[in-house]
Amino acid sequence: MIKIKSGSELEIMKENASILREVMDKVVSKVQPAVTTQALDDYAEELILAADGRPAFKNYRGFPSSLCTSLNEEVVHGIPGEREIEAGDILSIDVGIERKGLYADFATTVPVGKVDEGTMELVTATEEALTRGLSQVSPGNRVGDVSNSIEEYVNSRGYSVVKEFVGHGIGRDMHEDPQIPNYGDPDTGKRIKEGMVFCIEPMVKLDDEKVEVLDDGWTTVTAGRGVSAHFEGMVAATKDGPEVYVRGGL
Repeated sequence: MIKIKSGSELEIMKENASILREVMDKVVSKVQPAVTTQALDDYAEELILAADGRPAFKNYRGFPSSLCTSLNEEVVHGIPGEREIEAGDILSIDVGIERKGLYADFATTVPVGKVDEGTMELVTATEEALTRGLSQVSPGNRVGDVSNSIEEYVNSRGYSVVKEFVGHGIGRDMHEDPQIPNYGDPDTGKRIKEGMVFCIEPMVKLDDEKVEVLDDGWTTVTAGRGVSAHFEGMVAATKDGPEVYVRGGL
């Protein structure tokens, strides 16, 4: 069942999203060659706790960290560790917070130094796919309208969406109904209503093969080990259309 949020819940969720924006900006400012993903994770956790929040990802279904840090061929759910970031990498950072009983969650992809042109084209296309998906979160539209807007654009650029992982509703649980795939047909799925809040998150790659999960049970990589990008935005459906609480972007 898709949960409609009250006015007071929406205000807290908006506050939480604003806190996450500040956390992400500070973490991104530390992204440079020779920095480890574990150092970024430690810093993010410190910032979230200082804001009287709780890192939403840590211990969620056994996930060990406060951030998901996914480098290059890693699509999502990369576990921070001692791997050092290198110039030319792209790093997807996904962060979540629980505060006052409500969640916020978003992700961005960060180019590290000079990134090759083909990789940057993939990254910018993924960001644009997020923009298009967010624009469809209006009362009266359907979930399939969001999904289709992402898939059609990504395919038009010659890339493929990840089909094994999806966007989602968010509120008193980090993952609520509905699931929001990055592919599908328009005018299908649940009807969007005022007061619903979603996380839209296109994950885009070069190949059209299934992704693979590594032996750690979390880190997900492209089949051919080509690069992948991930952007996520948190958006509420209002009578005036989509209200984006927070989103990833270059």
